[in-house]
Amino acid sequence: MSDIVLDRMVRSIVVAGMLVGSLVGCATTETQPSASVTSLAPNAQQWFSVSWTADPERNGERRLHGHIDSSLGEAANRVQLLAQALDASGNVIGQRLEWMPELIPALGRAYFEVPKMPVAAQYRVTVWSFDRLKGGGGA
Repeated sequence: MSDIVLDRMVRSIVVAGMLVGSLVGCATTETQPSASVTSLAPNAQQWFSVSWTADPERNGERRLHGHIDSSLGEAANRVQLLAQALDASGNVIGQRLEWMPELIPALGRAYFEVPKMPVAAQYRVTVWSFDRLKGGGGA
């Protein structure tokens, strides 16, 4: 094997290693939900109104079900909800990220369910993330 071919192989391996290292670094610094971080979309509370109720499930857990009303002039797709169970002091004792089963139409409403939540003094449901569908989409 010539020195040129060997040099190219070594460079390729080094570049591949750097790429993998940077991707792993990105994955570990991802924003996680918490008591103070309830959305990746800072304007979500301005555009979406969330209403829900918590009903008992057979296994002693709770199922949150409700709807989201949108004041966006565009449909929202790939909507992810953050459901949090809070104790009496407002501390998070359980949480789930759940995808909406459908898009939210422009200026419309969509329904959701979040199963398997722990029993808690109170609950909070927020829009964690969403994509806008340009052109209004959905109705």
